[in-house]
Amino acid sequence: MNSLQQSFILSSFLSVFLTLPVSAADITAGEQKSAPCASCHGQKGNSGNAQWPNLAAQQSTYLINQLKAFKAGNRTNPMMQPMAANLNNEDINNLAAYFSSQQPVKAGGDPALAKAGEAKASMCLGCHGAKAEGNGQFPRLAGQHPEYLAQQLKAFKEGSRKSGPMQAIVANMSEADFKALAAYFGSL
Repeated sequence: MNSLQQSFILSSFLSVFLTLPVSAADITAGEQKSAPCASCHGQKGNSGNAQWPNLAAQQSTYLINQLKAFKAGNRTNPMMQPMAANLNNEDINNLAAYFSSQQPVKAGGDPALAKAGEAKASMCLGCHGAKAEGNGQFPRLAGQHPEYLAQQLKAFKEGSRKSGPMQAIVANMSEADFKALAAYFGSL
């Protein structure tokens, strides 16, 4: 083996090793802690109500960031802020590990709207993943309730939900665009 091959193997090993979490979250502890979440987000994070998002298969990093934002008051929601207030960092990590390990669901969406949304979706996939499965801090959109997604897009546009990049993206979009994109992502 030459030095170039050895260097490649070593750098590959280190890149994998260095991306591992320092302390692993406990999925079982997360499952035990998730009981209060089920009343809105459903068993195993599969929400049966379009008002609440599916948490199943959601990005762990995204869930951690959102729970911490609710806890700190940086993201406001009268239901989630009190729920997150009682969580410590270990609880948050364990819940995120549990929900991210669950099987994704498909909420569905109007087929005609979904077809229109598919043509517009490419602007979302750079951050949210090639199949809208999420990407680290960017949430999974695939399988979410279309009504929930459309409401979140509207909240970004109105400014009641903050994110500079999202607010810039939705600034010139219509409610019809929101519904079409939401139907498409719900159908994945």
